Amino acid sequence: MVKEIERAGIPVVHMCTIVPISLTVGANRIVPTIAIPHPLGNPALSLEEERDIRRTLLTRALKALETEVTEQTVFEK
Repeated sequence: MVKEIERAGIPVVHMCTIVPISLTVGANRIVPTIAIPHPLGNPALSLEEERDIRRTLLTRALKALETEVTEQTVFEK
């Protein structure tokens, strides 16, 4: 689905916990997340720490959307 949306001219960021799967399906912009049961956070952390993790991941995804890519790119930092 990611590839079809990109083909329509809409940039997409695939946020995932298992990067090799994203690479296999052909996602162009990939942002690794935290863990399979909780991809966008860690419920063991405080609310403030949780918010910081989510803000970091969202900022990384927005940066990925702004970046022109010609091949599959993993945005780790």
